[in-house]
Amino acid sequence: QVQLVESGGRSVQAGDSLRLSCTTPARTFSSSTMAWFRQAPGKDREYVAIITWDGSKTTYADSVRGRFSISRDNDNKLLYLQMNNVEPEDTAVYYCTMDRRGPVSGTKPEDWRSWGQGTQVTVST
Repeated sequence: QVQLVESGGRSVQAGDSLRLSCTTPARTFSSSTMAWFRQAPGKDREYVAIITWDGSKTTYADSVRGRFSISRDNDNKLLYLQMNNVEPEDTAVYYCTMDRRGPVSGTKPEDWRSWGQGTQVTVST
């Protein structure tokens, strides 16, 4: 498995913005499709966004489309999640992931091999 480290999570108020980051020493970063997932207390881990290796294609869960933006910096091995107009329902631990298991959609946690430890985002009203 690959080491991934997320950062940027914090407590914010509804309507605020924040940016999460994910870094890894993996040499395969620049050639890997990557994703963000999140897990709220008592709920299953759910897909948030996916980005192709070159950033040319992104997909989003319906719940975040139009508010969140996934991007990457391959030169510095960084993955980002820009979160705008956050809502209390966005409260969760956010995880980045890579090493997709072959030609799968990537929208299920079992589609991926490597995970970070997560970063907590708490949104209050």
